[in-house]
Amino acid sequence: MYLTLLKRLRETLAGHIREKYGVELSVVLERPPKLEMGEAASPVCFELAKRLKKAPRQIAQEIANSLPKIAGIARVEVAGAGYLNVFFDRAWFWERTRKEAGEALAGLAASARKKVIVEHTSINPNKAAHIGHLRNAVLGDTMVRLLRHTGNDVAVQNYIDNTGVQVADVVIAFEEMEKKSLAEVKALAAGKNFDYLCWDLYAKATQFFEEDKVRAGRLRGETLKVIEAGGGETAEMATVIADAVVGFHLRTMARLDISYELLARESEILHLHFWDAAFEKLKASGAIQLATSGKNAGCWVMPWGNEVKDLKEVNEVNEKSGLSEASNPDDEDQSKIIVRSNGTVTYVGKDIAYQLWKFGLLGKDFHYRRWPNPPDGKELWATTAGPNEAGTPHFGGAEAVYNVIDARQAYLQEVVAEGLRALGHTKEAENSIHFDYEIVALTPRCAAEMGYELSAEDAKRPYVEVSGRKGFGVKADDLITRMLAAAAARVLQKHAEMAGTELKQTANALAVGALRFFLLKVTRNTIIAFDFEDALSAEGETGPYCQYAIVRIRGIRRKGQDRGVEEASGLEMKLSADLQTPEENASLKKIMEGPESNTIWEVLLASGSLDYAVDAAIGAQEPAFVSKYAFQLAQAFNNFYHKHHILSEADEEKRAFLLGLTELVERQLVLALGLLGIEAPEKM
Repeated sequence: MYLTLLKRLRETLAGHIREKYGVELSVVLERPPKLEMGEAASPVCFELAKRLKKAPRQIAQEIANSLPKIAGIARVEVAGAGYLNVFFDRAWFWERTRKEAGEALAGLAASARKKVIVEHTSINPNKAAHIGHLRNAVLGDTMVRLLRHTGNDVAVQNYIDNTGVQVADVVIAFEEMEKKSLAEVKALAAGKNFDYLCWDLYAKATQFFEEDKVRAGRLRGETLKVIEAGGGETAEMATVIADAVVGFHLRTMARLDISYELLARESEILHLHFWDAAFEKLKASGAIQLATSGKNAGCWVMPWGNEVKDLKEVNEVNEKSGLSEASNPDDEDQSKIIVRSNGTVTYVGKDIAYQLWKFGLLGKDFHYRRWPNPPDGKELWATTAGPNEAGTPHFGGAEAVYNVIDARQAYLQEVVAEGLRALGHTKEAENSIHFDYEIVALTPRCAAEMGYELSAEDAKRPYVEVSGRKGFGVKADDLITRMLAAAAARVLQKHAEMAGTELKQTANALAVGALRFFLLKVTRNTIIAFDFEDALSAEGETGPYCQYAIVRIRGIRRKGQDRGVEEASGLEMKLSADLQTPEENASLKKIMEGPESNTIWEVLLASGSLDYAVDAAIGAQEPAFVSKYAFQLAQAFNNFYHKHHILSEADEEKRAFLLGLTELVERQLVLALGLLGIEAPEKM
C-alpha cells in the first residue's frame, strides 16, 4: 500500500506542476527519518526554483495550498527551505492495507508481465556443494519468488557444466591416480556420498596438477577434447560422474526448498551444434577473428577495447575456461579467447551460445527429457542429445535473463554481453543481468567447530576463506545437518514434550529459516562470515527473530480463544465496514491519533510497506531489502506488543482493532518470509 500511495502522489504532483507551471519534472520522493515529519517528502521545489527563478519555500507553499485532494493523503506541509512533507490518512491506510494484505503487488498490468529466465546454482558437477553455492542458490531462488510475486513468468534454470575443466580433472583423477575403470566408477556413483568422494579426489587432483604442470596440461587438454567430442569410456565416465553429482546437488538444494525447471547441460550446446551456429554468427559479423601471430596464434579471439583491470580476475576466468595463467597484466587477454588453437571451445564461447538461446536468438533449440526421480517430486527437465520426450514445455525466448554468478566472474560476464552487442543484440545485452555476489567465508569459531585446524594468524582474522580445490570448506549438507541438530536442541529446551513429525518440522523451519535469512540479510556485495551461533540466534537481525514474532501472534490468538475473546474479524467490521461513515471514521481516528498512536502507526505503516520493499528489491536486484523489511516489521510488532495489552484491553472497539492489527502483521510477515523461502513454525 505504501508503494501505491507513493505512485499516486508522484503522478499527482508531476501533473499539478505541469499544469500550474508548465514544467515537466520527474518527482523524487523520500522517506523522512521521523514520523513527525510525515510518511513521504519531496525536494522537487528546489529543482523548480532553478527553472522558475523563485524561492523554493514560496513554490512549496503554492503547491501545498493548491494541490488537489489525493485519496489516502491527509495533508501536505512545507518544511525547511522548501521541502514538501506528506502525511498519510491513517484510517484510510489501515482499511486499504487490511484489504490488500497477502495479495501480489497491486497495479501491475498484464502488459508488464515479462518472460524472465533466472539461471542459478550452476555448480560444477565434480564435487559436493559447499556453503558458497548455497548463497548463489538462495539468492537466485529468492529473486525467482520476488519476480513471480510481481506477476512475471519466470523460468528457473540450472546450468550444468558437464564438459568443463573441473569434470575433466576428476576424470583424470579416477583414471590416472586411482586407476579406476568405468565399471568401478559407475558402482561408486550409485552409492552414498559419491559427491563427498569426488570432493576429496578433486583436492588430490589439484595437488597432482601443481606437482607436474606439463603432464597435467597435456592430460587436461586431451581429456577435454575427448569429453567434448563424446563417445568412448572417458567421455562416458565424465557423464556418469557429472549426472551422479548433479543428483546429489538437487537433493541438497531440495532441503532448502529450492527447485528448478530445466537442467541445461553444456554437452548439448556442443552435441546439438549450438556452438557451431553461434560460431558462424560470430565469424560472419566479425565479432571474433582468427589470430595469426603472437601468443594467441591459431585461436579465435574477440577484439575488444576494454582493458583488464586485475590480473587475478583474468587468471580466475582463465582457470574457469581451462586456459593457462597470464604471466603479467600486459599479456594478451586470454579471457577473450573463444576457441583455443586445438579447436576446443572455451567456457565463454559456450556461454555466448547459451545466452543467445536464452533470448531466442540462436535459431536452434535443445532436445529435452524428464530428469529421473527429482528429490522434491516436481517435474524437472534436462537437455539431451537424444530425441525429445513427449510433453516438453517451451524453454528459452526470454525478455530478461538473470545470471546468478559470483563477483569474481564479472569480466567473463562482460565478455558474454559484448558478444551479444557485437552481433547487434544491444537490447538483449542490456537485459543480460549479471546478478553477482561476494564469497561466503567462515568465522574462525565456525571453522574450528567444523574441525579445521587454524594457524594462530587465521584464528585472529575476521573470517577464513574456503577453497574447494584445497578441500577446505563447509559442505552444504554438513552445514544443513548441523543446523537441523542445533535447531532441534533449541526447540527441546522450551518444548521437551515435542517429538516425531512435529519436532522434525519445527526444527526444519527454524534451521532453514536461520540459514536462508543469514545468507540474505546483507547486500550482495558484502562478504559473509558464517557462524552457527549468530545464524541461530533468536535475538537481533535473524530469521528466528522474525519467525518468533509470528509464533507470538499465534500464541495471542490461542490465548484469546481460550479466554473466549471475540475474534477480531467480527468486531473490526464495526470499525471499518465503511470509512465514509463519520462515527466509524471517528472511532478509528481516536485510536490512530490518540496519545499512544505512534507505536500503532509504526507497526501499521510497516505492515503496509511490503510492496515498497519488494519493488525496491527487484529494482536494485537486492533481496536484502525484503529481509530488512521482515526484521523491521517484527521489531515494530515487538515494540507494539510490549506497549499495548491486546487481550486485556477493556475498550471493545480498541481490542478489536489491536487484534486485527496483529492479524495483519502476521499475514504480512508470513508473506515476506515466504518470499525469502522461510516458513513460520507454530511453536519455537
